Amino acid sequence: MKIIIHGGFFSESSTNHETKVAKQNALEEIVKDSYAFLKTHSALETVVYAVSLLENDELFNAGIGSQIQSDGKIRMSAAIMDGETQKMSGVINIEEVKNPIQVAQILMQYDDRVLGGSGATNFARQHGFESFSTEIPQRRAEYEAKLKSLGTGTVGCVALDQNGKIAVATSTGGKGFEIPGRISDSATVAGNYANAICGVSLTGVGEDIVSNATAAKIVTRVTDGFTLQEAFTKTFNELKPYDGFAGAIAIDDKGNMFHQDSHPSMVFASFDGNNFEVFE
Repeated sequence: MKIIIHGGFFSESSTNHETKVAKQNALEEIVKDSYAFLKTHSALETVVYAVSLLENDELFNAGIGSQIQSDGKIRMSAAIMDGETQKMSGVINIEEVKNPIQVAQILMQYDDRVLGGSGATNFARQHGFESFSTEIPQRRAEYEAKLKSLGTGTVGCVALDQNGKIAVATSTGGKGFEIPGRISDSATVAGNYANAICGVSLTGVGEDIVSNATAAKIVTRVTDGFTLQEAFTKTFNELKPYDGFAGAIAIDDKGNMFHQDSHPSMVFASFDGNNFEVFE
């Protein structure tokens, strides 16, 4: 059993040491809590659990603490993928829901598994998700002062359970000040992808990640015989011609974990019951 999570990017130029330590502590608590959950639950259930905890922490740009778009509204996206069944479900530009990843989880039961905009929000209401404002004062101050974010905030989780099953989940509050209707990578196979061999979750600039089909490429290459490191190296090299901004976490069916970013520094943590690692 292994688990790895990410919480977007950390920039020394825009966040302070106290924030860095707070994120390290939060990621350690969440990854270890989620590992304990993994002991008695499937990989699919665990990635939803872990990402829900990340959505509930305003340190990260997903769920509570999501960025505000150019029209003053918050719209979020999230997706999960089951490596065993190859089913992916997600919500795009959903509004006023505390945990978009949990709405994506319910959609896994339906034939129409990816919903956007008002359709996603209405589906959530019909399934008991009450209206919930995810705005925090910091985001409103940033919006009103027109301080653009780096656009690199997303959370994600990849888990390998005791039965060797892999699942992945990714959630984002957007890049901030985007045009309403923008589609991020998080609810696409470029940012969130898994099969029985490998699972990958991305963070970074969604347009760069989609242009490179990053998650799907890494998983396909591992499936075709590349090691995780080889798959990451080749795929991240393909971001270089346009200076693509991305970070990724992954686990394969052999229990290997890997992470890489194209620019400093993705915040992440991993745990296998004995060995713990967190970004520095």
